[in-house]
Amino acid sequence: MRQHRHVSIPPPDRSCAPAPSREALRAHLLATGIAGPVATTREAGLRSYRLFAARDPRVLLGLDPVGTWREDEVLALMARRCGVSADPRRREGADTVDPDRTLRALDRFAARLGQAVAERRPVLFGTGHPHRLLGFYAALARAVSAAGGHVLTPAQGRSVDITTRFGLRTHRIDYVQGVALVRADAGRGAACEPGAHCHSPLPVRVVLQAAAERGGPLPGLVVGDHGWACGAGQLGFEVIGPADTDDPAPFVGEAEGRVAVAVPLDDAVRSACYEPLTRYVLNRACLSP
Repeated sequence: MRQHRHVSIPPPDRSCAPAPSREALRAHLLATGIAGPVATTREAGLRSYRLFAARDPRVLLGLDPVGTWREDEVLALMARRCGVSADPRRREGADTVDPDRTLRALDRFAARLGQAVAERRPVLFGTGHPHRLLGFYAALARAVSAAGGHVLTPAQGRSVDITTRFGLRTHRIDYVQGVALVRADAGRGAACEPGAHCHSPLPVRVVLQAAAERGGPLPGLVVGDHGWACGAGQLGFEVIGPADTDDPAPFVGEAEGRVAVAVPLDDAVRSACYEPLTRYVLNRACLSP
């Protein structure tokens, strides 16, 4: 059965550049806008913090916070975890991610990934940002597979109804190079699309339920973003992944112990810009080709 087999993923490109130094990666983060002043606006961030405080499911991403988390508390947390301005009077312009916080979080991310592989724990990769982050996760999945790890792909082709701004829409779970994503069930040509931008925790719940129904294995680590991260973390799985300044849920989950590592960064720059982060993580995790 699909849930039980070891997924073989094509080996990584052996001609890839060496891992960047910490100093070089820091410069890259700033040069590309992954950290430093980011494209995510202050207005978007503050709106998300307000909605999170109001327990709006669109920004909870599947997390059920234990704390009350007033808007000012969310802002203070994001200032500590990401480096955004803690001044509530600052309402406009670009927000900021501290590159040193990003680097420290990437170190923790790499350590968790390397430990999971060393302990032969199955790993599930999933993204709600396939247009930007698919390459990042796919390279990690290839490295895990090359090291003899199990990359899980349960619930391939399963349907899931997700509420979008256009109403309830049926999506299908798919895997691309070992990474779970959802595609809009839109008929011919849909399978050629890179996947749908999705915040919902429903896909990861369907995936985990499918794995459990087949008797496992269940993931020992979930690597993902948005609802993939928070939905799995809420269910008690170990989770690591990136998050933007307008997505407070992963950072609240980290603060409350349900997300192991949330890496602060802009999650919507060009996909190629994340490739040095991949090489850095794989090197730190001792998974480099």
